[in-house]
This record gives sequence, structure tokens and C-alpha cells, in this order.
Amino acid sequence: MPKTLELSKELITKSSITPEDRGCQDLMIDHLKPLGFDVEKLNFDDVQNFYAKKGNASPLIVFAGHTDVVPPGPKDAWKFDPFSPTEDNGILYGRGAADMKSSLAAFIIAIEEFVNENPDHNGSIGLLITSDEEGIAKNGTVKVVEALKEKKEQIDYCIVGEPTSSLKFGDTVKNGRRGSLSANLAVKGIQGHIAYPELIRNPIHEIAPAIDDLVNTVWDEGNEYFPKTSWQISNINGGTGATNVVPGQVEVLFNFRYSTENTAEDLKKRVVDILDKHKLDYTITWNHSGKPYLTEKGVLVNTITEAVKDIANITPSISTTGGTSDGRFISTICDQVIEFGPINESIHKINEHIIIDDVERLKDIYKKTLEILLTN
Repeated sequence: MPKTLELSKELITKSSITPEDRGCQDLMIDHLKPLGFDVEKLNFDDVQNFYAKKGNASPLIVFAGHTDVVPPGPKDAWKFDPFSPTEDNGILYGRGAADMKSSLAAFIIAIEEFVNENPDHNGSIGLLITSDEEGIAKNGTVKVVEALKEKKEQIDYCIVGEPTSSLKFGDTVKNGRRGSLSANLAVKGIQGHIAYPELIRNPIHEIAPAIDDLVNTVWDEGNEYFPKTSWQISNINGGTGATNVVPGQVEVLFNFRYSTENTAEDLKKRVVDILDKHKLDYTITWNHSGKPYLTEKGVLVNTITEAVKDIANITPSISTTGGTSDGRFISTICDQVIEFGPINESIHKINEHIIIDDVERLKDIYKKTLEILLTN
């Protein structure tokens, strides 16, 4: 059995439902220490993290990822036990197979092979691993990055092993992500009997014109790398359940996915201006979970593109689509951050899986990237 596939299976057997690690990181560390890596465990509350590094020369290339997975859902809905990795017709099934235990295994085996074949390589190699990416992401990579900032650690290149491929392995590299800004908006009215409109103030009616304004606002036009900023409502709640009572309040949850053409503060101000224009009685609570980050086309984007073309025989598109990732935290200490990994079609789903051949090709791409950056 190829070593990358074997390690992927070992990691999948560990039911590391966020924020649990269940021994995944110790298994990875056991591979790294014989290669000469210095390993620092950086645990915060119930979250396990580690930062490992071999060498002190530049450039420093860091592989980043997470050992935690989302819950499997009803196990009887799976073809196979989600924590018993199973091969079937060229497919490896298991929770975390695509997101992202195969990427973690590919990191480790790529580094092992590269270091053994190139003991006098240039630069340095690091890993930044957390068990808090799928959850609230408060005690994982963001805290490790804060610790690295205190040490004035500067990373030259970072590859995050998120599953970025879409229809075919290798077809997409992420060179950034949009920012995410959410809010809980509560608009107050006066509750009362629906038959006496003179005695009530309907907050649903009052918020409707403001929602129309927010829906039709063009927040920006995007740019070469990012689509236009998007404003979307995820929930509206109002009413008592009775058909003859106007509610005293309506609550709206919404989210911006925003580009580098905007800032969170500018978006907040524009929302407040619209709400005030409609003279609403409201309260609003904001949650800013991440700024946008971008790695323009340059050394790292060109290198991973070359590696993907060489190993997977495909030219990847360079994209910033999708949700947030830990790349947003790492970008504060690293100017060049990209994300690359397996096909993402099955992630978080029942019967999560990865094509077995892609596991080895993923390792080869990471190894080729090391060769280009640290031996030329």
C-alpha cells in the first residue's frame, strides 16, 4: 500500500470531530521528529495545535491544515462506517477523506520523501496544524498565528490543504478568499391585535422597504480576482404563531461575503445609513469572522500551477470563490498563501470520499512544489 494512502487511512480511523484531535497530531509528529523537525505544541482551551519547523534559512514554506472533521451524521446512512476507511471501486470512503486528512497525509509523505532525497536542500519547511477549523475557529490557527507574531516569525510561502478541486483533480487553486461579515438585526414595533392597525406598529412592514434597498444596493464591482460583494439574508423570524397578532419585533440574520474593494467598517456604515434612512427602531450586532485575503500571481501561484500541470496534466484555474478558510489568519504573517487539495464535491456529506489515485498525486504535487522552491 502506498505510504500516503496508508497514513490517510490511519488518520481517518481517528474520530476527530471538531474540536477533538484524537491523536491525529501525535501521529503526524511521530513522522516529523525523525526528520529533524522542532515541534511546539500550542494548545488553547480544548483545542490542540502544533507548529513544526525544520531549518532557519529562507525561504520558509509552511503547510497548513486541520485534523478536526465535521460530525458524520447518521452512520446508518453511510455505505461504510465513516471512521473505518474503506476502499471500494477505486474510491476511499471515510469522514475526512477529502476534508482534509488525505491532504495531511500528503503533506507528511511529501516532506519525508523530499527531505530524504534532498538532505542539503535550501530554505526551511514548516507545518501549522490545528483541531479547530471546522468549529468556531477561536483557539486554533488564529491563536497559533498570534504566538508566531510574538516570535516575529515570518513565513514566505504557505500552502493550505483545503479541498479546492471542483470537477476534476487539480482544476482549481485558491489564491484568496472573500471576507465574511454577519449581523443580527432586530427591528422593533408595537405588538397588538391585527384588527386594530391604529394601535400597532408592524415591524415586518417597516423593514420591508429597507430590505429592498439592501438587496438592490451595489456594494462594489469586484475586481480581477474577486466577484462583486454579496449581501444575503439567511434567516427572518417574526410573529407569535397566531394569525391575529402583529409581532413586536422581527429579527433578520444576514451576511456579507466581500471583496478587497471594501472594508468591514465601510459596509457597516452603509447598512446603518440605509436603516436610518427608513427611520427604523432597531438594534444590530455584528460578527466579523474574517477579512478578505489575496495572493496575486507570483512565485507561489506560478509554482503550484507548474506542479499541478506536471503531475495532474491540467492547468488549474486561479480562484477566490468559496467560503472562508484559515488562510485568512495566516495571510497576516505570510504574503503568499494559496490553497490546494482534492475534489470537494463530497466534503461534509454522507459518504465523503476521495479517488484513491488522487491521494498519491496530491503528495506528488506537494513534493514537486518543495523541489521547485527549495532546490533551484
